[in-house]
Amino acid sequence: MSLHERFDELARRHAEAELGGGEERIRRQHKAGKKTARERLDLLLDPGSFTEIDKFVVHQSHDFGMDEQKFPGDGVVTGSGRIHGRPVFVFAQDFTVFGGSLSEAYARKICKIMDLAIKTGTPVVGLNDSGGARIQEGVVSLAGYADIFLRNTLASGVVPQISAVLGPCAGGAVYSPAITDFVFMVKNTSYMFVTGPDVIKAVTHEAVTAEELGGASTHGGTSGVAHFSADGEDECLALIRELLTFLPQNNLEDPPLHPTLDPADRRDESLQAIVPDQPNKPYDMKAILRAVLDDQYFFEVHADFAPNIVVGFGRLGGRSVGIVANQPAHLAGCLDINASVKAARFVRFCDCFNIPLVTFVDVPGFLPGTAQEFGGIIKHGAKLLYAYCEATVPKLTVITRKAYGGAYDVMSSKHIRGDVNLAWPTAEIAVMGPEGAVNILYRREMDSAADPGAFKDAKTREYREKFANPYIAAERGYVDEVILPRDTRARLTAALAVIATKRDQNPPRKHGNIPL
Repeated sequence: MSLHERFDELARRHAEAELGGGEERIRRQHKAGKKTARERLDLLLDPGSFTEIDKFVVHQSHDFGMDEQKFPGDGVVTGSGRIHGRPVFVFAQDFTVFGGSLSEAYARKICKIMDLAIKTGTPVVGLNDSGGARIQEGVVSLAGYADIFLRNTLASGVVPQISAVLGPCAGGAVYSPAITDFVFMVKNTSYMFVTGPDVIKAVTHEAVTAEELGGASTHGGTSGVAHFSADGEDECLALIRELLTFLPQNNLEDPPLHPTLDPADRRDESLQAIVPDQPNKPYDMKAILRAVLDDQYFFEVHADFAPNIVVGFGRLGGRSVGIVANQPAHLAGCLDINASVKAARFVRFCDCFNIPLVTFVDVPGFLPGTAQEFGGIIKHGAKLLYAYCEATVPKLTVITRKAYGGAYDVMSSKHIRGDVNLAWPTAEIAVMGPEGAVNILYRREMDSAADPGAFKDAKTREYREKFANPYIAAERGYVDEVILPRDTRARLTAALAVIATKRDQNPPRKHGNIPL
């Protein structure tokens, strides 16, 4: 074979690999409203930055006529590229090849880039679109999944791991995304479940569609498995690019600085009146977040799940911060099971990757009721407490209104290593609300009072004036300063600049035993 022929052979093999399962299957992929693996990578990565690995790998199976069906790449595109100029490792499952099903060779390709990511301290982004294990390969395909799960676990807390579910993700395939840090889904074209609608109908006689069972809306709002639910693939991939701007490359680096023209000492007069005079009247905590953060930009995570707590990313003086905030506009900002788990997971992620935590508190307590108690609110609420106690990143806290009972302790209080704890004059820091306290403290007196209602109102006002304020906590140093609301951005930005180099550590141990 001549030199020219060898070059032609290489070009032919490249073209064959890039065609995936062939033009007809690509047309079917497009007809289903989905992009191909390579089209997705083109949107995700900086133009021209993708370097492919294992492009010519094929499966080694010979059963069921598989030796006559071989496609270069074997159903997954792997390699490295850049997002906003920073390196990432990527894999994109190709549904046009054997329905994206995972084989032994396919799994080895993914494991190779994950091993490189851990060694080099580089984030991993996985684009999932697969029918599951390749049945023709039997147990070796299951072994391939387990090999991936192990690497997901070993990489956890070492490099950021992001999963986009862009098609089906069923059976054992769901556990790799579940271990990763963030899961993205696309409405109407992606779904995740352990057992599909047909199996459920056969076993439990429940009739449910794939979308109802495991679609983006279900996992974004009901189960909480998905952190982001996008309207289309373009939006999904753009969100991944945006998320990575807030994250460091690995657990040994700090997040990138993002210069801003927004003055660090900017004061927002709208904050002066944002908390209503009536203690039970709701307001939107997100309005406070936008007023305080750089360029009034807040990148929310898990927006549709447990809306009584808000989590996400923003910046203060160009530094990435993780935000956790009670939302009085939903369930009065109470902590319930879902909110506790949602926030605990986010706090632990930020702590893994050196992202300071800023907590905004307006919490009347834990949500009461048999459903919560039977569901294990004690255990799940303890997860959030554990996460905050364990976190060693800089922790800043602002109490805007209520901080009652155990929920006050949990929400990054000074007692669990909060570094800078601020309060607004509207803050109410107490064991419980005035009405509940009066009912307990003056139960006998109310029973014997000539006018129980007037007696209770008077004692409630007295309790509110004496205890439902930030000053007793400030007198004991539990709150470092009581500030005007308009000064919140200036105080937080200045405090973060001072404590950004904070160093703290936990006792030596293999790992703690979080109440799962």
